[in-house]
Amino acid sequence: MQEKIFLFDTTLRDGEQAPGCQLTTIEKILIAKELELLGVDIIEAGFPASSPGDFNAVVEVSKAITNPIICALTRTKEKDISIAAEALKYAKRKRIQTGIGTSDYHIKYKFQSTRENIIEIATSSVRFARNLVDDVQFFAEDAGRADLNYLAKVIEAVIEAGATVVNIPDTNGFCLPEEYAAKIRFLKENVKNIDKAIISAHCHNDLGMATANSIAALLSGARQVECTVNGVGERAGNTSLEEVIMALHVKNNLPIKINADTTRLYSLSRMVSRMMRTPVQPNKAIVGKNAFAHSSGIHQDGVIKNKANYEIMKPEDVGTKAPVLMLTARSGRAALQYRLQLIGYNEITKDELDEIYERFIQIADVKKEIHDHDLKALMGEENAGSGIVLKKLEIKTGLDIKPEAFITLLVNHEEKTIQSKGNGPLDAAVCGINSLIQKVITIEDIDVQPVTAGSSADSNVFIRVLYNKIFYEGFASGPDIVLSMVNAYLVAVNKIE
Repeated sequence: MQEKIFLFDTTLRDGEQAPGCQLTTIEKILIAKELELLGVDIIEAGFPASSPGDFNAVVEVSKAITNPIICALTRTKEKDISIAAEALKYAKRKRIQTGIGTSDYHIKYKFQSTRENIIEIATSSVRFARNLVDDVQFFAEDAGRADLNYLAKVIEAVIEAGATVVNIPDTNGFCLPEEYAAKIRFLKENVKNIDKAIISAHCHNDLGMATANSIAALLSGARQVECTVNGVGERAGNTSLEEVIMALHVKNNLPIKINADTTRLYSLSRMVSRMMRTPVQPNKAIVGKNAFAHSSGIHQDGVIKNKANYEIMKPEDVGTKAPVLMLTARSGRAALQYRLQLIGYNEITKDELDEIYERFIQIADVKKEIHDHDLKALMGEENAGSGIVLKKLEIKTGLDIKPEAFITLLVNHEEKTIQSKGNGPLDAAVCGINSLIQKVITIEDIDVQPVTAGSSADSNVFIRVLYNKIFYEGFASGPDIVLSMVNAYLVAVNKIE
């Protein structure tokens, strides 16, 4: 029989600590509601003593959520703990998490203290918290580098003081999977009262091991796992919620399980990405744009014959669309024929396909990625169009004038010109383009990264747009940042077309 793993999400607390990822109270509530629908058991809503805003967010999330436990973080200070208890007063099920560093690095250099004094602080804080709530979680910060025998002594003491959950954080992402698993096993075997508490795994991704370490801990006796959506968090981030859920979903023969509605993962990922203004990398496991995309001809041929050849899970399982066969210069005849059939070309002989493929390769070498309108043009459809092409762009701006764009586009071979104003050069251009193509498209995120140094440096521009509740992404590069942003925008728009 499979044992249930408790899913603890800390996107709203540890995840929000990533620079530039701060959330409003309303955004926290919306994410918390999605986490509840997903099936998360515990939501860490914030650190109430850190600011009035965080206090209010914990209050409002507590009011909005029914089933999950709402957890609030504190330091080992009675004032922090009292503030957390006050913030949790509306929670239907409440937990306080308090803790302190347990590695010699933290004891000596962070607290200028002793091992004995740390135990005293830890136990008195847990006892104080248990007087206010029935569910207290203790975190042994930097447990990944802590002396094992001392760590066991701390854990035994805090459980005796009333801790119901003991969190063993690999705070600096230091451990390898077997090292972290060995810590959990050691605690299971050497802490005499360990049966009175749940062991929780909390891993960071500094060495790219967070998910692997978390799974190793669960297989070694931990029964709670702490994660964030998209793996957001300080430095390299935390354990990725979607990766842990799908790892146990795919490896369903393990003695452990997580109860979650996996079909909500993709939409939750995009919600957090949008609200935290942090793009999801294309090759991100489970929820990245390319997670179910296939470009290599060999892979495409295998997927066409049987999806299981190259897919260990279905895209529908995580709430996204069917797998994408991206047509590039690396695609083979099988993928080309498959995509042609999808747009209505079902009667193509082998000789015809060979001739079409030769022309396809020539275009793919230039365009990098081939879309359906390119295929229609390749097949000789006069009205296939060639997407939206920028023919001319002039920007007029200055200190005392509102930016103005003069744009000429080719829209399905028809030349169109417009003059438009906006709050900035890009906004002026986007307003003009949207008017010409008669679509309401909004920019959700822009990332500009210089490639070379100097005033004439090339820059890579990544842009994400939203149309009809679907995200589309574009990329362009060049020395003119405004032109590159407009080109990236048009790449995204052409994907809509």
